[in-house]
Amino acid sequence: MTIDRRTFVQTATVLAVAATGTQAAQAQPSALSQATAAASAGATDPNALPDLSALDPNAPPAPRPDGVAAPSMKRFDEQRWILDNIIRANGIDWDQPRLPGLAAALGPEATTDIAAIRTRVQKFADITPAFESVARRREARAVEAAKIEDKIGARDNFFMAANFWGGAQWPIDENNAKNIFFNQKKRECYLKYAKLADHRVEPAWIALAGKSLPGWFHLPYGYRTGQRVPCVVSIPGMDGYKERSVALTGDRFLSRGIAVLVVEGPGQYESAVLGVRVSIPAWQAAGPAMFNWLANRAEIDASRIGIIGSSFGSLFSTIAASAEPRYVAVAVASTCLEPGCHTIFQEASPTFKKRFMYMSGIPNEDAFDKFRQTLTWEGHIDRIKVPYLCLAGEADELSPLDHTERMFRVMKTPRQLVIYADSRHSVGGVPAANLGPVPGSYTAEWMAARLAGTPFASERWFVESTGRVAKTPLA
Repeated sequence: MTIDRRTFVQTATVLAVAATGTQAAQAQPSALSQATAAASAGATDPNALPDLSALDPNAPPAPRPDGVAAPSMKRFDEQRWILDNIIRANGIDWDQPRLPGLAAALGPEATTDIAAIRTRVQKFADITPAFESVARRREARAVEAAKIEDKIGARDNFFMAANFWGGAQWPIDENNAKNIFFNQKKRECYLKYAKLADHRVEPAWIALAGKSLPGWFHLPYGYRTGQRVPCVVSIPGMDGYKERSVALTGDRFLSRGIAVLVVEGPGQYESAVLGVRVSIPAWQAAGPAMFNWLANRAEIDASRIGIIGSSFGSLFSTIAASAEPRYVAVAVASTCLEPGCHTIFQEASPTFKKRFMYMSGIPNEDAFDKFRQTLTWEGHIDRIKVPYLCLAGEADELSPLDHTERMFRVMKTPRQLVIYADSRHSVGGVPAANLGPVPGSYTAEWMAARLAGTPFASERWFVESTGRVAKTPLA
């Protein structure tokens, strides 16, 4: 009998932490006491699946293992030793800057955790246990802070724990008990964070074809009851997750008075755990479903809703917007706009393709190769009539720039293409991004202006390494 070592590591026992509990509820429990109510004195098993019904009564039932094995991918299986050697030589960010993005969301206190993860990960199988051990430690800190009514300490540590639980999920390409456990722990910690956050945060469940898309609904800092504010729907990338999409402090959109509905759409992270698989028709259906959810909120001005997406979220948000004309603007970055996605799936790290096979629910590689040909903006982009922003890297190694340029030539809507010299797929980390328009801030500024109805010129910007922007008009 043989045991896949990836599965073995994911199911191995890791360092346990002290059991968590809360003090007895008082007659009028504080918000902090409510936030930790789920960690009752009887919850002594650190590996028990948490019951989230009290924290999120509208959530669907907890998912169960579906018995479907991880996808079988030839290049991943045959080149695993190469992948491990690349990770050993280059670290956990061998395929993309995942830890810098996480650090930006979590803030400076997470620096030592991230450094520990970076040191521990020497091969692919190290990723899950590295994140899990840090998640358990941060969750234990959060619970201890809650016991002494340290609201800020509990809030920050629950947020960090949720994100580390999400990181532990990433290498698991099947809906097994381990993946489901991590998902529920992530939700548990984030729900507790939400009760303590410095702005209103609520779980969002968006009905779609008899199932639900998971999301988090954030209202801006200082929101007052009765206000109607603009909003963006935020779509993460293939390897991103919703808990990381709004920063712990100083979020760019919330700071500008813009609400954020961050959604894991069909195939993404928790949606995949819930059995909602990725496809172009599913994303077409998701576009109006997400908009309608927001339009029914009393806090939101339905005439000022935009949509943003990063990496594979650039394709997903484009498809969603093509099916819903009421979005007033679209902004994407770090594009995945190559029709058929040959480069990312056939030439880049095999983890990308294996992950997307899991997202699609197609474990057979030949069948998936047929399916991936449907992943395209072609036949959809002409339906978008609203302002469109795209930030792209000149040297994108996952989706060559030529495909984005071609899409812009086809488009007829007001649009702006911003290309950063020397930048790879994840836009940033190069002089052009440091000295020119800062990608994240520029996206927020651009979207705020569109939601306010401010006109702009259709242009192609090339941000040089000096920060100088060379502008040419788009027909």
